Amino acid sequence: MTPELRQLRYFVAVAEELSFTRAAARLTIAQQSLSQQITLLERMVGAKLFDRDSRGTALTEVGTVFLPEARAVLDRAEQAMGVVGRAVRGEIGLLRMAFLATTANYLLPPVVRAVRERFPDLELATEETAIALLVEGLRSGRYDVAFSRPPLVDDLATRTLVTEDVCAVLPEGHPLAGRDQLTLEELADEPWLLTPRSAWEPWHDRYDAQFRAAGFEPKVVHRDPSVQVLLGMVAAGVGVTRLARSASSLRRTGVVFVPLTGETVLTEMVWLPQNTSPVLPAVLQAIAGLAAAEDLAAAG
Repeated sequence: MTPELRQLRYFVAVAEELSFTRAAARLTIAQQSLSQQITLLERMVGAKLFDRDSRGTALTEVGTVFLPEARAVLDRAEQAMGVVGRAVRGEIGLLRMAFLATTANYLLPPVVRAVRERFPDLELATEETAIALLVEGLRSGRYDVAFSRPPLVDDLATRTLVTEDVCAVLPEGHPLAGRDQLTLEELADEPWLLTPRSAWEPWHDRYDAQFRAAGFEPKVVHRDPSVQVLLGMVAAGVGVTRLARSASSLRRTGVVFVPLTGETVLTEMVWLPQNTSPVLPAVLQAIAGLAAAEDLAAAG
């Protein structure tokens, strides 16, 4: 039989007090119950642990050997409970984060920095990915949390972290490049560069509605899933596109970002509500607090 932790605690208390009376008072139990548990422990060990006579209580040779081992077991049990408590509070474990490629350049540094500062023992796995893989990864459990433009699906939970302007991206020297603002209608006759519809259908359904509201269907001359490629094509004079203002950090020359009147885009923290990761709630709370206190679009 294996001793219970309770019996080991009782043994250590008696060994330290060298008195059943004082040990019982320290443990706040009846002295008779304490004596019974020590007797049971001695039966398990197969030897006496204490000598008890009119002169008092003393450890036997076996008891002396057993004492550091009992303390070690109790210490290890306390450490284990501490580790479990930290895991429950989200302070240790593994957190798997995905960043949409167009948000990683400015959002990954402050988010990772904040999580590492708040939870230094938390293991982080980060990955930059496209929206379709990001959504699938959240649903399958490959990722615990992601940072993305709104995925426009019903089964994922979201919280807005950043709101920023949507800009028309024009080649340098374009007749409209010097404007402070533009409307989408003013770009009706321009050749357009967009991402493929297959990149994420819900986004393109929204784009279609916005173009229709502006009174035109864009003449798309090139599609590419890479924002950097689209920016390069704009710089080459192939056409125009529209992107969040933060995308300006991806290319400093050859293009001009002009805000589109009344158009904004969100960056959201996204997760699956059914995710049972013990570290997730604490991290969500920490990042939400970071977003409330800091301009994340500028922090990267």
